Amino acid sequence: MKASKRRPCPPETCIDGVLGVVLSLPQRMPALGAPRRLEALFRELAKGVPSQSPEDIEDLIWSVWISHPDADAEGTMVAAVEAMAAGALDLAKPLLEGLTDAFPDWAEAWNKRATLAFLERNDEEALAFIERTLSLEPRHFGAVAGFAQICLRHDRMREARAAFQVALGINPHLDGLREMIQELAGCMPRTLH
Repeated sequence: MKASKRRPCPPETCIDGVLGVVLSLPQRMPALGAPRRLEALFRELAKGVPSQSPEDIEDLIWSVWISHPDADAEGTMVAAVEAMAAGALDLAKPLLEGLTDAFPDWAEAWNKRATLAFLERNDEEALAFIERTLSLEPRHFGAVAGFAQICLRHDRMREARAAFQVALGINPHLDGLREMIQELAGCMPRTLH
């Protein structure tokens, strides 16, 4: 079943379901067929002091995620990303739908659909697309951070904080997430035991 054809669930219910996926990510392996080059990049990124700048490693990871062996698919992805950047969401949507229909195992196509749905404030679809992305690429720190942003939009601070921590576990060089975690810790009520 395609994620886009699912019966929408209320964001609160969807958030709970995707949170379970996010919390299980450290034990999950990427889908078969994931580019092997990513393994070395993620190992390097996990180092406290990588041999090259963390930003360069992140850029390489994103370039692997966004690339595709099919040149036409890659060109369509570029066009969709450019349309989104220009605010032409209605132009990007059919391009991304076509990519996920033609290449259902392309994690980044699903991630871009999640981003588009988030921009359209369609959190039910965004959550379904994030879940699909993470089923294919459980190291997708961008999708995990996107899930956290949806949690914030729905005042689910604990869930957002947990997701930011998972993303930081995948990529310890996301200093902005470290700051968000600290801010969220200050916003949460303290309980006495």
